[in-house]
Amino acid sequence: MAESDGGAPPILAQKHYSQPSAFTPENLLREARRQKQIAHSRIPDICILDPDGDIVRSLLARGEAQLESGWACYHTQLYSFRHDGIDFGIVGCAVGAPYAVLIAEEMFASGCKLLISVTSSGQILPLHRAPYFILIDRALRDEGTSYHYTAASDYSHADTGLISALDRAFVQFPVPVLTGATWTTDAPFRETEQAIDAMREKKLLAVEMEAAALYAFAQTRHKPVLCFAHVTNQMGRVDGDFEKGEADGSHDALRLIAIAANRLRPRLGL
Repeated sequence: MAESDGGAPPILAQKHYSQPSAFTPENLLREARRQKQIAHSRIPDICILDPDGDIVRSLLARGEAQLESGWACYHTQLYSFRHDGIDFGIVGCAVGAPYAVLIAEEMFASGCKLLISVTSSGQILPLHRAPYFILIDRALRDEGTSYHYTAASDYSHADTGLISALDRAFVQFPVPVLTGATWTTDAPFRETEQAIDAMREKKLLAVEMEAAALYAFAQTRHKPVLCFAHVTNQMGRVDGDFEKGEADGSHDALRLIAIAANRLRPRLGL
């Protein structure tokens, strides 16, 4: 028999949102630098989360990215590169809400001033033929990490100022860029037909695994975070699915990121 104290489930209990965390990214990085003998240094102002790792692999294959020696994370490697006149830092393969937010916390503690995430996602509403992009303005909170940052609600929301700053930014972009809501899940292999139908009724455009948590983190920490979904598949329900485009979609994703970064730099004083 399942145990219960008759109160809220653990994911909603004992959160104390107004209180600071006893365990901080700054302290973790301090110890990592000590153990790894890494000098304290700043990472690029603008950083990228690349959950699929396609951008990182493409940059490395072309010899355009260098390992950032001052990155003290225990779990990942951060690469730096220059694109369209902008210096970027990037971490690949940080899949899922807990991992993405862990890296986001450490990026901002290491000097990041703007974080852009571009994650592969599954189509829910068939508005275009894949691949295309969605600028996520809100994400349904069907994961766990966001509930450690903000009180229970249906959605996490992007900063409206960041979204409005990108108005018409992608008019000349060769791949469609929509703006809308997504479904963030922790369990991609539990996307039942009934659940997908329910999300379609909510007019959610796609399903992904990070945005709701990243936006909750951004709201609580007052950090600028922007999430894009790269709609590349129909969750494997058709033959020939998961086609991302040239270089696994990395070229288009980089162009998208550069356009967004150039638009947002003046707003953020970068």
